[in-house]
Amino acid sequence: MVRSWHLEVEHLDVAGYEQVVRGRHTATGLDAVIAVHSTVLGPSLGGTRFHRYGSFDEALTDVLRLAEGMTSKAAVAGLDQGGGKAVILGDPAVQRTDELILAYGRFVDSLGGAYLTAEDVGTTQADMDLIRSVTPFVTGVSESLGGSGDPSPATAVGLAHALEAVAAHRFGAPSLEGRHVAVSGVGKVGSALVAHLASRGARVTVADVDDARVADMVRSHGVGTASPAAIHAVECDVFSPCALGGVLNASTIPELRCAVVCGSANNQLLEDADGNRLAAAGVLYVPDYVVNAGGIINIAEEWGGYDHGRAAARIAAIGTTTTAVLRLAEADGTTPVEAADRIAQRRIAAALADRRDD
Repeated sequence: MVRSWHLEVEHLDVAGYEQVVRGRHTATGLDAVIAVHSTVLGPSLGGTRFHRYGSFDEALTDVLRLAEGMTSKAAVAGLDQGGGKAVILGDPAVQRTDELILAYGRFVDSLGGAYLTAEDVGTTQADMDLIRSVTPFVTGVSESLGGSGDPSPATAVGLAHALEAVAAHRFGAPSLEGRHVAVSGVGKVGSALVAHLASRGARVTVADVDDARVADMVRSHGVGTASPAAIHAVECDVFSPCALGGVLNASTIPELRCAVVCGSANNQLLEDADGNRLAAAGVLYVPDYVVNAGGIINIAEEWGGYDHGRAAARIAAIGTTTTAVLRLAEADGTTPVEAADRIAQRRIAAALADRRDD
């Protein structure tokens, strides 16, 4: 255990990860974990989730899964970034202070650029702006600071492009006109997605644990509603999970009444076997890390000098990437999960080979 500006830093030995570090700061109550899965393609990039976990082990499991997913997300999206993620343990509504966020920013800085942070569930753009005051290793800051702003709208745009690609593949036409999409979670990404769906003439049903968010979607877009516990079982064309992960599992998959699952939530599959369960049930599942890459694409552009037009073009290409994954799966007789993993692994292997040649 090493002490640095009163921050307790503990390096955890986790097989398959370049580094996993726990940082605690008694004065502010900070207890955080940063997981760097891979920097083969470039510095690891991923958001910071501020969440009340049931235990440290639960938080560690979450950050490890998320970091590994970011490696695949960046690789499939064609980014020169690796995979990393961070979690702050606690309830942001109760424990968040500027001092805690600054302590966390110093924790990020202590990794020397191996990990670039961004906002995620429980953190905000304002938090990222504050972190920027103590470290350059942060993305998604305000445009006034030279950043790209909140990545949520970009994630929703990329998901809309993916849904059109999926519609073309599964239903024969890219139009979402008249398609019924059930959206679970109408936070920053989910609510933006609903707006895109409504503008494209889709029929939308939503659910969220926050009744006020649901009411806002009803007022703004005239959507239908369902309970959070039942939204996955709504009869629809597409089920779109846009909240937390693990919603697709041995219990919920038999209850699905959709043709497609395509949403922005990270780690939608509770376990690897759930990809095969979906295929056996005749449900086309498009891997979350393929279709929700709009946010990371947008913030990754900051490192070359942010250009909105360039970022928008790369986000729109998520539709093309989605089509490529679905066609590869069809050609190889595998699931889209296996096809996407293959694409990611090939790119990482090629980068490793280039390193050896150098």
